[in-house]
Amino acid sequence: MILQNKTAIVTGATRGIGHAIALRFAREGCNVAFCGRTRNEAMVAVEAELQSLHVMAKGYAADVADYQQAQDFVKQVIADFGSVDILVNNAGITADSAVKRMTQEQMRQVMDVNLGSVFCMTKAIQPHMWKQGHGSIVNIGSVVGIAGNYNQANYAASKAAIIGFSKSCAKEFAARNIRVNVVAPGFVETEMTADIPKELMDTWCSRIPMKRPGTTDEVAQACVFLASDMCPYITSVVLPICGGMEDA
Repeated sequence: MILQNKTAIVTGATRGIGHAIALRFAREGCNVAFCGRTRNEAMVAVEAELQSLHVMAKGYAADVADYQQAQDFVKQVIADFGSVDILVNNAGITADSAVKRMTQEQMRQVMDVNLGSVFCMTKAIQPHMWKQGHGSIVNIGSVVGIAGNYNQANYAASKAAIIGFSKSCAKEFAARNIRVNVVAPGFVETEMTADIPKELMDTWCSRIPMKRPGTTDEVAQACVFLASDMCPYITSVVLPICGGMEDA
């Protein structure tokens, strides 16, 4: 258990990649605080699932793209858990459209949530990690932020911005042994891909050298590595998890 006795905050952990990260962290002995916009049945179920692995786990209702809510969330987690060693910024949305049809609101909303949540949560956790003299921040980017993608200019821009933000934070925080890295998933099977027709799935997979989509747990395992003490000298890295996709 390489995260034994550590505590992590994982945003957007009630489903998909965030849920897989929280689950993998708990299996590695990590206490997990996670959040969603509302405390609903999904959050309660994830909370119970994590607690069944004999770690401390708690879900919180918080909009982490809101500056004050992020501040309050982190303060409450520190009060409840005592300390935080790891932050995984996973919360994000899409609002796909060709640029010629994309509205200003679609651009603004995606940037506000995807980049804004990373800023707000990093800003909230930084004083705590700075004071304790260690920490690992793992931001979930995307290969789209490296290579771009049709009909995702807003999403690609937000994920590219996360890379620049992370690299800047890595330089600022390194003196206090706080590492900041980015995991950039490619095409990953989640609940959102379950209804994709097989023919379209096969077409997409044919463009991946490994000829298959990734799994959420494969992304989570990369996050475990970057969050752990196995890589104390790794910071400012962008790690594609994409099966060798072109331009990643």
